[in-house]
Amino acid sequence: MGAAVALIFAASVLMGCTNLAQGYAEPASPEIRVAGKVLCQDCTQPWNQWVIGAKPIQGSIVSITCMDERRRVVHYASDVTDQYGQFDFSINVNVYGHKKLNPKLCKARLVSSPDSDCNVLTDFAHGQTGVSLSWPTSILEDYAKYTLGPFYFTTQTCQKPEASAYNSQYNNAYANNGNY
Repeated sequence: MGAAVALIFAASVLMGCTNLAQGYAEPASPEIRVAGKVLCQDCTQPWNQWVIGAKPIQGSIVSITCMDERRRVVHYASDVTDQYGQFDFSINVNVYGHKKLNPKLCKARLVSSPDSDCNVLTDFAHGQTGVSLSWPTSILEDYAKYTLGPFYFTTQTCQKPEASAYNSQYNNAYANNGNY
C-alpha cells in the first residue's frame, strides 16, 4: 500500500514538473523594458571601497541594439542615466507593424561617460561588449522587464595597458604569448 502511494506521488510530481517546463513561453507583452545602473569603479581605493563604494555616474549614455534573425538592426535606442546612474528603456515589440521583436536578439552596452575622471570603459557585466537579454526579471500584463547588472567605467589609472603596445615598445621576447 505504501509503495503504491509513493509511486502515485512520484508520478504526480513528475507530471507537474513536465507541465511547468512545457508551459513557459515568451511573454506576449506589447513592450519590453530594460533597466540598470552605470557606476564608477576606482581601483586606487582600498578593496572594500573599490568593490562596494562604486559611485553612480549621471549623464552616462547606454545603448540598446536589437537585430532580426538575419542580423539586421531593427531597433536602436540610447538613454542617458539619471542622478542615481540609472537607465530605463521602453521598447515596443512590434517592429514595422507586422514583425515582432525577439528580446534575445537585443544587446545593451555602455557608450560614454561625461565624467572626465571616470570614463574608461570596462567589460564588467559585459558593459563594453554588450549583454544580451536572456530572461525577464519580471513579467506584467503591459510589459516584460529585464534588469541588468551594473555597468562600470573606471579611472585612467586603472586602465589595463594593451599587451601589444607594451611588448612592441620594449621588444619583449614574450610578445607572442601576451606575457610581460
